[in-house]
Amino acid sequence: MTYHTLEIIQQGPRATIWLNRPDVRNAFNETSIAEITQAFRVLDKDRDVRVIILAARGTAFCAGADLNWMKKMASYSEEENFADAQALAEMMQVIYACNKPTIARVQGDCYAGGMGLVAACDMALAVDAAGFCLSEVRLGLIPATISPYVIRAIGERASRRYFLTAERFDAQEARRIGLVHEVVAEDQLDHEIDKITHALLACSPNAIHEAKRLLRDVSGETIEPELVTETVRRIAQIRVSEQGREGVQAFLNKRKPAWLTDAPNAS
Repeated sequence: MTYHTLEIIQQGPRATIWLNRPDVRNAFNETSIAEITQAFRVLDKDRDVRVIILAARGTAFCAGADLNWMKKMASYSEEENFADAQALAEMMQVIYACNKPTIARVQGDCYAGGMGLVAACDMALAVDAAGFCLSEVRLGLIPATISPYVIRAIGERASRRYFLTAERFDAQEARRIGLVHEVVAEDQLDHEIDKITHALLACSPNAIHEAKRLLRDVSGETIEPELVTETVRRIAQIRVSEQGREGVQAFLNKRKPAWLTDAPNAS
């Protein structure tokens, strides 16, 4: 597929989706939303891909909505706005539900919907100069479609402040509240991404898939007998899975598991 707003680079089991509209600070429009959704779907189904990195060209990671797109939305009916917002919500859900581990590489400022992209990814690393802002209320809007992901990432308490004040905050604050996992100097960003990628590629692809599903299904649930039984069922199932058996045998026999020996580029 030909992309007009993205650049896709695949290096062995690692795929990087580059937001590639630096002239508008990688702001969203209808085309970029559709292309990001499609790119994640395609890479999620690609058996050769084991890690997906979301990155951006230029000085900003993502400035939220494109101004020209916003001008069009201003004249939309409520029904047209519903359809438009549904596409954005679908993009966020596709990223969040991706079976492959996802890493946001935040090399610059990240505003509004851009924060949704970061929150929907499994992991996020940012440069120390990056700034963040949920700016919607300044425009008379609310961060509705990104709210499920941002609230899960930073919690209700921090969301109450930043949803309501639209304050800009720095990368250290983003780390403190849980939006990003690491804050590094610009020249260390790719090195740290490589370290996390290497750790992910050492793990069972099937176990990572199942661990992501477990997180989605268990997070926020009340610990009741039904949930406990479900967790027991899942560990029993994965113990007898092909990669479960192989991983345990490799550990006991002090050798590399097959997912490493069969894929030399992954280690």
